[in-house]
Amino acid sequence: MSEPKASESPALSEFKQFKLPDVGEGLTEADIVKWHVQPGDKVTINQIIVEIETAKAVVELPCPFEGVVSELLVAEGTTVDVGAPIVSVQVGEPGAAPSADAPPAALAVTDAVPGTEAPAAGGEEAGAEGGPEGGKRQAVLVGYGVKLGRTTRRARKGSGPAPAGPGREALAAPVPAPAPSAPAAPANGSARAVTGAGETGGAGGRALAKPPVRKLAKDLGVDLGGLTGSGPQGSITRDDVQQAAAGPAPETGARVSGAGLAGAAAGPREERVPIRGVRKHTAAAVIGSAFTAPHVTEFLQIDVTGTMEALARIRELPEFADLRVSPLLLAARALIVAVGRHPMINSTWDEQAQEIVVHRYVNLGIAAATGRGLVVPNVKDAHALSLPDLARALGELAQTARAGKASQADLRDGTITVTNVGVFGVDSGTPILTPGEAAILALGQIRDLPWVHQGELAIRKVTTLALSFDHRIVDGDLGSAVLRDVGAMLEDPLRMLAWT
Repeated sequence: MSEPKASESPALSEFKQFKLPDVGEGLTEADIVKWHVQPGDKVTINQIIVEIETAKAVVELPCPFEGVVSELLVAEGTTVDVGAPIVSVQVGEPGAAPSADAPPAALAVTDAVPGTEAPAAGGEEAGAEGGPEGGKRQAVLVGYGVKLGRTTRRARKGSGPAPAGPGREALAAPVPAPAPSAPAAPANGSARAVTGAGETGGAGGRALAKPPVRKLAKDLGVDLGGLTGSGPQGSITRDDVQQAAAGPAPETGARVSGAGLAGAAAGPREERVPIRGVRKHTAAAVIGSAFTAPHVTEFLQIDVTGTMEALARIRELPEFADLRVSPLLLAARALIVAVGRHPMINSTWDEQAQEIVVHRYVNLGIAAATGRGLVVPNVKDAHALSLPDLARALGELAQTARAGKASQADLRDGTITVTNVGVFGVDSGTPILTPGEAAILALGQIRDLPWVHQGELAIRKVTTLALSFDHRIVDGDLGSAVLRDVGAMLEDPLRMLAWT
């Protein structure tokens, strides 16, 4: 009688690796922001397990299969390439975890199948390749494919050779969380991760930490050997290092002048902030814009007392109940009307085709400052919206962007942008064009200033407008005409009705 194959035994469990998908269009990397699960937690299909930050926004990722989290392969704050494994999940029937002396074949590792249901434990190998024949496919994330990739995971430094599964080359097989009888952490408090072989996570007792964390520790003068890690399997995280660096320092007698530097002597003298996610994308975009399109900025100071009075009356209308009505709303409407009078301002320079693309629609971008950097979502077909609908769209888009939930559709295909720098308490600025657009309007803060009104000096509500434009498309005459029209409509809002 032939012995049963290990893969057919119902008592054996299986490890699956979930690989980072492309949640946008052509994204190559993302940052792990926050894990919602830890090793040992049970997960179900489509349960949110992690938040990632892409070049556009923060995205929640659901788990594509059901089981028990075996290992978090990437720590929070780490940048991960699309297609790299981020978490390992043990699937199978409860109580089917392999024993320590189980044969290597019991540690079969398969990659997560993006967009498909996971095959049941003990299923055919062919099912892991392309899903069970005739099985259901569940599209969970944008960018998921239907074919299973064959990706090997690089072993950590200092670890032994990875166990080989049946029909696979040597793969680093994640193991379940250590049993209660596992050896405790060393008395000196150094961070060590227990592996399947019971060895420490680093060669020669070296503390377990990612290279970026080690660099941060070196920059801040923190000894990793004296830290207790709070990350997966006892790994040391950036927070661990920063907390150690912010701890009490010996008295030096040195004093730093200036209220903002009062605590500098008690902590690190410098702080290094990683450039990643939205901020990294924004930096690349503004550099590309500044050194591609020749920027020109014009300024216009105007009396907006009439606009402020009109806003007070608009807020009392039932159509605007529960809507945010701000000066930006009328500035946005004025810019849309000005586009209708001067269509060339709403265009794109197509270098490859050697054409200027004049848009007959307005996808109005709204620059929003977030904790992760500047994003510019846009209201699609803003020219076709009524004033209440425009107010609602602006409010919802700004709220979504500040929460880091703006979608790829929200952030692309803009045609012209408006930004309110007045909320920062400044009069004006020289805004940089959103890549692909020919103009951006900035609204400064509105202040009470002395102003000549009807031949007499009076205190009026005054602001400064700034219009930056691409001088390849927009010459001084056109830019000035657009800025004058916007200013005229904000000085007398009735002009919007006359010019619409």
